[in-house]
Amino acid sequence: MKRVVVTGVGLVTPLCVGRERTWSRLLAGETGLGRIRGFDASRLPSRVAAEVPKADEIGVGEDRGLAEDELFHAGEVLGTTVEEARKTPNFISYALAAAREALADANWEPRTEEQCQSSGVSIGVGMTSLAYVVDAAKQIDSSPAGYRRVSPYFIPRALPNLAAGHVSIKHKLQGPSLCPTTACAAGAHAIGDGIRMIQTGSAKVMVVGGSEAAIDELGVVGFSRLRALSSSFNDDPQKASRPFDVRRDGFVMGEGSGVMVLEELEHAKKRSARVYAEVAGIGMSSDAHHITSPVPDGSGALRAMRIALENANCQASDIGYINAHATSTPLGDRAENSAIQQLFPQTTLVSSTKGAIGHLLGAAGAVEAAFTILAISNGVVPPTVNLEEPDEEFLMDYVAHKSRPTIVQHAMSNSFGFGGTNVSLLFRQFVR
Repeated sequence: MKRVVVTGVGLVTPLCVGRERTWSRLLAGETGLGRIRGFDASRLPSRVAAEVPKADEIGVGEDRGLAEDELFHAGEVLGTTVEEARKTPNFISYALAAAREALADANWEPRTEEQCQSSGVSIGVGMTSLAYVVDAAKQIDSSPAGYRRVSPYFIPRALPNLAAGHVSIKHKLQGPSLCPTTACAAGAHAIGDGIRMIQTGSAKVMVVGGSEAAIDELGVVGFSRLRALSSSFNDDPQKASRPFDVRRDGFVMGEGSGVMVLEELEHAKKRSARVYAEVAGIGMSSDAHHITSPVPDGSGALRAMRIALENANCQASDIGYINAHATSTPLGDRAENSAIQQLFPQTTLVSSTKGAIGHLLGAAGAVEAAFTILAISNGVVPPTVNLEEPDEEFLMDYVAHKSRPTIVQHAMSNSFGFGGTNVSLLFRQFVR
C-alpha cells in the first residue's frame, strides 16, 4: 500500500472562518455556541446552535470578537453576485471555502491534464438542508400550477454530492468524485475513501472532508423530537454542549466544513510539500443494534478502534491523544467512554472538541480529524470545554477547560453515526 500524508487543511467552523484562527480560538477554550439566529426558535424546546459567523448577520462579528475577514462571505467564496450566491446552499459554499483554503495551504492547484486526472475529491454530507424541501412543498401547494414556482435549482441545491461536484468543477479535479452520506460519520468516511483511492493507485491527490448546513427549523424540530438536542441551557447557550459532563443533556447542532488535502507520499516529496501528518490506519464497524442508539457497552466503537490499531500496526499504548466523537448525549458519551477505557491506558489524553463547536453532523468527522492532525503537528491537545464534573465512571484524562502542550506521535479521531456506523482514523507524526 502506498503511504498517504496530509499536506493541506481548510476549516469553516462556528468559531470562525479559517484554519489558523479557528485553531487558536479552540486552544483558548472559546466556543461558537449561541442562540439560534437563522430563524425564530422561541417556541422550540432547543434554541441553541453553533452557526458559522456570517457577514450578513448583524452583530455576530462583534459578539464573538471576530474581524471582518473571519466571517463567512458567500459571494467572495463563490466569486459571484449576491443573487447567484443565494442560489447556492451553505453546505456547498462552506465546502468550497474550506477546499480553497486547504488547496492553497497545500500549494496544489492541478494544471496539466495528468495532474487534473490524478486529483480527486471526496466530501461527505450527512443531510441536505431541509428548508429547501419545505419551501418547494409550499410552492407546490400554493396553487393548481404551483409546481411551476418550484425553483429549477431545487435538485442541484438538495443533492448531497453537489458539494464534491462544485469543488471538482472549481478546481478541475477529474479523478474520483465521492460523497458518503453516512450521517455523523460521513466526513470521516470521506477521508477513508480518499485514503483508499490513493493507497490503491486510483489517485495521487484527494481533496477530502465533510460539509453540513442543516440548522433550519425542520432540522432542529426533527432532532428535538428524537430528544437528542440539549434543552436545559437555552439561557446560557455557551454551556449547552458539555461532553462527558454529568449535566449533559443532548448535543448542539453545528454547521461548517473541514477539508484536507491527502497525497501519495512520493508525489508530495517530489514537489517538496510540507506535511502535517501521515495516515497510519483506518477502522470501520457497525453496531447492528439500533437506528439511533449505540450499543451500551460501546462494543461497536471498540471494534473500529481495534481495527484501526491493527491496520496501523500500533499498540493502544502508542496513542497519545484521542479526539472523541462524544456529542454530549447521556448514552453516546457513556458508550464511547466505555470502549475507550476497555482499550486504552488512563494516561491517554481524550478530549471532545464538540464542547467548543457543537456537533457538525456530516462535517464533524472531517473537522475533528483536522483538529487531530493539528494536535500532532503543533504539539498541543485541544480541551474539552464545559467539562465541570465527569460522570463518576469516567476515568480518563479529558483535558478539561485548558489545552495541553504535549508531543503527540500517534492520535486517533472517532466518528459514529445513526444506523450504528463507526469510523476510527489514526494519524501519526510524519517520519521520512
